[in-house]
Amino acid sequence: MSKINRLIIFLPFFILGCASNVIDENKVIQKIDSLDMNIFSQRGEKIYSISSPNSSYDNIQLKFEIKKPIINIFNGEKTKYIISSKESTLSDNNKLLKLKGNVKLITLKKDEDILYADNFIWNIEKTNYLLEGNIRFENQNIILNSGKAILGSDNIIEFFNPVKYIIKDENNENKYETNSENAYYNLDTESVSFKAKDKRVKSIIYF
Repeated sequence: MSKINRLIIFLPFFILGCASNVIDENKVIQKIDSLDMNIFSQRGEKIYSISSPNSSYDNIQLKFEIKKPIINIFNGEKTKYIISSKESTLSDNNKLLKLKGNVKLITLKKDEDILYADNFIWNIEKTNYLLEGNIRFENQNIILNSGKAILGSDNIIEFFNPVKYIIKDENNENKYETNSENAYYNLDTESVSFKAKDKRVKSIIYF
């Protein structure tokens, strides 16, 4: 039985602090009791971190299988989003991150926004996060539901047709509910806009 305290891989590289529990007979799958890993860019900037109580590493496919991950996505020195799920995989030289089951993304704003989904996919060479299956976005003002959404680096979430949205009242109760085609929620301005296939039809709501 061996213990690994620090492992560094470049392009991009990460720092891994963990205790190795079991290595199978073929030394292909390495079980990790506690995973605490930071992913950095080539310039040494922290991109995101992952922690997990139970994970494994396939050194043939070069892929992590991670249970109950907690992921912090950084913007400079500050955490921008915190994401959790039932399980995830990290592959393609640590550039492709996939989360599955009860995905929950939280913004660290005073009045936090929460985005739920079945699946979350992120290629760190791209700036968008793809969410699929039972999408639900909620904050103190609005609830948006769809089957697919993309969160961009501009802090705008695009919800794909069909979209169901609910506007809350001052008592946090449902006030107004309807359906629409694509909707866009701006996390910075706290506004939602709706666009139909007919580009002449457009509305924006600010909260």
